[in-house]
Amino acid sequence: MMTLPPSQLELMQMHVEALFTHDERLRIVSVNQPNGGVAPRFFLGRTIAGNLWRFRTDLPGDLAIELKKLCHGEPEMNDLSRTPEVHKEYIRLLEAHTPIKQVLSGPAYWFSTQVVPRVRPVEISQANADLLRGGFEDLLQDMPHRRPFMAMVEDGQAVSVCASVRITDAAHEAGVETLPAYRQKGHATNVVAGWANAVRKISAIPLYSASWDNTASQNVAARLGLSIFGVDFSIT
Repeated sequence: MMTLPPSQLELMQMHVEALFTHDERLRIVSVNQPNGGVAPRFFLGRTIAGNLWRFRTDLPGDLAIELKKLCHGEPEMNDLSRTPEVHKEYIRLLEAHTPIKQVLSGPAYWFSTQVVPRVRPVEISQANADLLRGGFEDLLQDMPHRRPFMAMVEDGQAVSVCASVRITDAAHEAGVETLPAYRQKGHATNVVAGWANAVRKISAIPLYSASWDNTASQNVAARLGLSIFGVDFSIT
């Protein structure tokens, strides 16, 4: 029997579960990474099939209720590049509680078709982790927790890497970085494609997201032919 692809709303559910850890109330506890991390106070994931929202665990109950009312009224939109209809109200309510530190928004993608790297990347493990020296030393400590971890290698060192930075059994989120001297050479496209295939091999769904102001990251998604399933909007 043929397995149907996940819906956009199902992909958004996988996405938010990969991004954050949650408590029994489905409140956000922290960023989903080994050392945790400060998560947004409010997250809204929009798709053309519906919206999904989350509130951080320390948000007062009455504030969460007010935000939830606004979320229920947020219209479904075909043009996901537009700012949420009542974004100013979200900001006003949260600003009244605690000063806002950051507002982020951007597209979330999935690999709706198989992608094939033009040049196959190398999988990084403890055995060849020294390839990260020369530009990615800061990733050595986290490397065992970010697998699959793929790299494009030139002159005996990694010049572009893509690894699983948020992980659940169902989905992995990509984190990609390329050394400045090796950008605009196709390395990021190849390493992300290789990473996505490695994630598929362990029966998980590879996901990729970007901010609207990160055009380089969006260009990688375009070159890979990725499909936007939704848009993130978060306030910290």
